[in-house]
Amino acid sequence: MENSEKLANSKEVIAYIAERFPKCFILEGEAKPLKIGIFQDLAERLSDDPKVSKTQLRAGLRQYTSSWRYLHGVKPGASRVDLDGNLCGELEEEHIEHAKATLDESKSKVAARRKEQAKKVREEAKAKKTARAATPPKRRPQPAAAKKVEKPVETRALNADEVTVGNNVSVNMGKGNMPATIVEINKDDVRIRLSNGLQMVVKAENLRS
Repeated sequence: MENSEKLANSKEVIAYIAERFPKCFILEGEAKPLKIGIFQDLAERLSDDPKVSKTQLRAGLRQYTSSWRYLHGVKPGASRVDLDGNLCGELEEEHIEHAKATLDESKSKVAARRKEQAKKVREEAKAKKTARAATPPKRRPQPAAAKKVEKPVETRALNADEVTVGNNVSVNMGKGNMPATIVEINKDDVRIRLSNGLQMVVKAENLRS
């Protein structure tokens, strides 16, 4: 049993009628001009065909006759054909001019659309290039600089004659030696003033030069 499922679109309709009427419709190359009123002939021949409706035939025929290869075939000296490939007279001048005008208009629309698409592609590429230029390049992380190891300042214990008021000395504060000035001496206890103004009493043995 033949598959009677309806055709899905105009492309399938054109392929189907080209299969049924190969002397009239072709799928490749320059198409032959069709007999005037060929739609009625098609509708009658395929009236009992469950695969295609009149609406589908009309849409498929419209697409076929508006294709570039069909419009190219509508030219001086060409003859129309019926469903069986029989010649049905030469084309009239007005039909030739109409086909030429339709073809030129269609080609112009396609050219304009392609030009617009090319312009859009160029603009998008330009926008991307501008965006890249505006974005600063990512900096590579620099290796951490090695901490400079400061050599400890060499100091020495004060001589007895250096423990005098007003003398600039260093005092051992545990984390290192800090500069100070002797402001008062009371036997082994020495009052000093640090560079930040703070005063404190320390043992003379903790003072360094």
